[in-house]
Amino acid sequence: MMVRFLLLLLALILSGCKVQEAPKKVQEAPQQVSVKPKGDECIVKRVVDGDTFVCVRGNEEIKVRLIGVDTPESSANQKAYRDSAKTGQSLDEIIKMGQEAKKFTSSILKPGTKVYLETDVQPTDKYGRLLAYVWLEDGRMLNEILIREGYAQVYTIPPNVKYAEHFLEAQRKAREERKGFWGR
Repeated sequence: MMVRFLLLLLALILSGCKVQEAPKKVQEAPQQVSVKPKGDECIVKRVVDGDTFVCVRGNEEIKVRLIGVDTPESSANQKAYRDSAKTGQSLDEIIKMGQEAKKFTSSILKPGTKVYLETDVQPTDKYGRLLAYVWLEDGRMLNEILIREGYAQVYTIPPNVKYAEHFLEAQRKAREERKGFWGR
């Protein structure tokens, strides 16, 4: 039996097929990480909206945009108008949901909160914001929390896709459980 397995493995290797590795623990459940969060330490200064905030790293003030998530806009801007046209929801409803998402994010990222910023392939966006997965001191990932609680939806822009599959699973559960905006 062992010989058959080894021959099959050897045949796969020689034929150029790849044996898929199991996903790393952190990708399966980032909210359950029990070790110190990874990334550069940053101290929250203020929340801009549901998926953007400002923090201080060393002597540098940084605007951070959460990777892989999108929250509704909290003010009337071009994206809010586009989202209204695309979804059929009124501009006022989009902004109201955006303000709720901002309030939720603000409840977690109070000024002075220590967070850890993990980047992916592309470090900044076209607006110069640092793109990051944001880890809290308790080991949970803010990006995932927003999706899981229904205040954001998955917004994947390659090449930053490290946790994309996990985010999609969290969104599926939030929709099934009608959490946050999915309950409307």
